[in-house]
Amino acid sequence: MSQAHPPDSRSVAATRRWVEQFVVGHSVCPFAAREVDADRVRYREVSASDWEALLTTLIEECRRLDGASEIETTLLVIGDGAEDFDDYLDLLAVGEALMADQGYEGVYQLASFHPDYCFADAAEDAVENYTNRSPWPLLHLLREESLSVVLDRHPDPAAIPVRNMALMAELGRSRLDASLAALRGLPADK
Repeated sequence: MSQAHPPDSRSVAATRRWVEQFVVGHSVCPFAAREVDADRVRYREVSASDWEALLTTLIEECRRLDGASEIETTLLVIGDGAEDFDDYLDLLAVGEALMADQGYEGVYQLASFHPDYCFADAAEDAVENYTNRSPWPLLHLLREESLSVVLDRHPDPAAIPVRNMALMAELGRSRLDASLAALRGLPADK
């Protein structure tokens, strides 16, 4: 199903290219290509300068997914207000709590991506952080049921993150930094 898209903002355009070139292009998520090819990924720009408005939009997007089987997943692209990774993590925690409060726990999963993403047990400059680094901060709504189905069909789901960490090491930090900077329109050395 082909949907007409309004012109993308800079942050949405960069995120769309990142999904196509990095996530699908390198098969970081082995399930993404099918949804991208079928035009079942919704992109929506939001601002974190007003958390209440952003969180309202998050729940609106959950409700949209409830009634729109033609949309598999939604990426809320945070165009401003979530540049600091720690602030972003606070926003993510509030979003997850709100989703649980609204009855969406177990229905939708909120995956997180940020330009400065750092896993809790990793060094800030560890190459594995790039599996969750994106050109702009994102809140990614995934259908839990769909995720369970594709993971059940995958021959070795536990191998996906291992493969991705090896890929990040192969690509290298400087290449990954340059790619993200190019998508954001920044000099490679940030």
